[in-house]
Amino acid sequence: MDETPLPHTVEDCLRDLTAGDTTARERILELCNERLRHLTQRMLRGFPSVKRWEDTDDVFQNAMLRLYKCLGEVTIESPREIMALAATQIHRELIDLARHHAGPMSFSANHATGIHPIDDHSNSRHPQDKRNDTATTLDRWTHFHQAVEMLSTEEKEVFQLVWYLGADQKTIADLVGCSVRTVKTRWRGARESIRATLNDEPPE
Repeated sequence: MDETPLPHTVEDCLRDLTAGDTTARERILELCNERLRHLTQRMLRGFPSVKRWEDTDDVFQNAMLRLYKCLGEVTIESPREIMALAATQIHRELIDLARHHAGPMSFSANHATGIHPIDDHSNSRHPQDKRNDTATTLDRWTHFHQAVEMLSTEEKEVFQLVWYLGADQKTIADLVGCSVRTVKTRWRGARESIRATLNDEPPE
């Protein structure tokens, strides 16, 4: 008879973690690995300044280190809460990377791309002007994602599911355990809060 123990489910791992088994954190990350990697890939698309210089694997590894630490500091009761916590940690990693790449001494701020004509200056712009435009765009995107981070827990969860994962409102309602009307209210509230934080100047 095969006595190899069956793999733990995420729920089993959460119970073990609550009971004080610190190794359960590693098992949780292993069980959620594929979903969390996909989540990282989707969220990375919303950070063009980061996506240009960082790949999914690097962002994923750093975000998982953040998540591993958080799992030892907060109480999680369901797989849904793990995904919400993971999205928050991925989000924070991406914001930190966006700040890094938008800094005045960063490689991206001093990296000129494209070929500029040397004979006809009528339709060309100085490379420094283009870098300034890029910095402004990156700054707006960074502020946008910071505004998402400032949302209430309920609004942020809905916003992340819509914006980063492209989930429809019925799917979100089933996942979160509320009505579609509530999802619509939270989605509208999230957008209004972000718009107010950005003073009606969203990124391009």
